[in-house]
Amino acid sequence: MTAAILPGDPRPTIGGQETPRGYCVLAPNPSPMTLDGTNTWIVSEPDSDLAVVIDPGPADEAHLTQVISTAHSLGKRIALTLLTHGHPDHAEGAARFAELTRTSVRALDPALRLGGEGLEAGDVITTGGLELRVVPTPGHTADSLSFHLTADAAVLTGDTVLGRGTTLVAHPDGRLGDYLDSLRRLQHLTMEAGVDTVLPGHGPVLADARGAVEFYLAHRASRLAQVETAVEAGYVTSGDVVAHVYADVDKALWPAAELSVRAQMDYLSEHGLI
Repeated sequence: MTAAILPGDPRPTIGGQETPRGYCVLAPNPSPMTLDGTNTWIVSEPDSDLAVVIDPGPADEAHLTQVISTAHSLGKRIALTLLTHGHPDHAEGAARFAELTRTSVRALDPALRLGGEGLEAGDVITTGGLELRVVPTPGHTADSLSFHLTADAAVLTGDTVLGRGTTLVAHPDGRLGDYLDSLRRLQHLTMEAGVDTVLPGHGPVLADARGAVEFYLAHRASRLAQVETAVEAGYVTSGDVVAHVYADVDKALWPAAELSVRAQMDYLSEHGLI
């Protein structure tokens, strides 16, 4: 949501073979909120002809067919579709994609599932010998999930961690306390499970997963302190706080920033800090 540079030397290009098991197809939906566009991920064991697609993206027929043709060019048949969360830039095309590929769609939110079971914490996807571990990461939205791609020491984070800048806590569905817990959960993966790469839902791949997550935690702590100070100084409404705290941010992002500020104000109120 901001133009901050994350640790890990983000790559200048987006798309293509990013890890031995992860291939990115960039959707043509760039915007201030989606950065370069949505990253649709094709993940598969190198010696398997079956692939899993994570976040088909917007309802853009050309993009959906490109994902399918890319998988075919890699010698893969798409066998399953997964969603990190339900925002349209990630999930709007899922129903059409499922129709084109004759696959089920698995997600945390029952409303997003098609022809298959849901996803829960601790689930392991094993399509074609792949190992994808479901990691609950609510906060950006209540239904946000990440996927631990164990063999590549990577985690697919959706919008929880972006490849460039920071994300928003989409109040009221997203909650800051949940988000901070999710960041700590990802931090644990980098420290205890050997995760070193972030495959994000937007922006370039990050080669320093631990540095990226720690940057996010520090950024959230800094913003929270700024919001608390602003409220104590008499900035009462979320719009006033945004204008004061996010003065250095492109005004096109202020509506999104206001959602995060509302989440921060709720958090501060819940903890008796304002």
